[in-house]
Amino acid sequence: MLQAPNTLGHEKPLIRLSFSSCVVSTVSLPLLGLTSCIFISSVFHFEDSTGTHCQVPNYLPSISASISQSPECHIWRVCIGLHSAPRFLVAVSYFNLYKSRFSSRFPQWLLYSGNLVCALTETFGLLLLSYVSSNETYFVHKEGFVLFIFSSLVYMLITCRLWNIIKKYSLSPEDLKSYHWKIRFLTLNVSFCFLAAYFYWKHNMYCEPGSYTLFSLFEYLVVLSNMAFHLTAFWDFKSREVVILSVAEEKDF
Repeated sequence: MLQAPNTLGHEKPLIRLSFSSCVVSTVSLPLLGLTSCIFISSVFHFEDSTGTHCQVPNYLPSISASISQSPECHIWRVCIGLHSAPRFLVAVSYFNLYKSRFSSRFPQWLLYSGNLVCALTETFGLLLLSYVSSNETYFVHKEGFVLFIFSSLVYMLITCRLWNIIKKYSLSPEDLKSYHWKIRFLTLNVSFCFLAAYFYWKHNMYCEPGSYTLFSLFEYLVVLSNMAFHLTAFWDFKSREVVILSVAEEKDF
């Protein structure tokens, strides 16, 4: 994932790009997929995507509803499929970064090992809720959504704790900036989660017009703040590169 030395001239770089570009591209894929699906659902499948058991007026589709129709589900699955492979690589790169920062200190090892597990399960949960729509198997889709939300919250909490330790011993302005933005996006994400849960409960309990719309709005903001949190990797790996190497075969003369 990170740049490696050219060993004896036998390894030739096929692809070389900055880690920052990789991070921005990775985050852009679900953003593009989400906005496209919400737009198409709102314009072409408005009644189906905003209808609920309460049969009261709603004006925005939930994410689950907007990615369950066709062609929206195909657009979303392609974007998430392309997005997921780099996410796994970024998770391993963070693990190696923390390992180099904290050496063999056991309390920090537990934290960044747990951080790696949460990063992997968050991505798995996202894949699960994306490839099993609520129209197909609601229970599996729901469990994927719960796994995604729970893992992402724990991941962000552990990450902020790790960067709180890092910034105490680092003079880098990028480290300080990254930590402060991580705290802000975590705070926003937790706030939006509570608000989304509140309006979802209110919709199911009282069937008030607009409650489901507010739930959908805060659900969007939960996902957007999650994306923004992951975008802070832009500062964490600013000087790194992603290199794909081709190993040349030795020839005997």
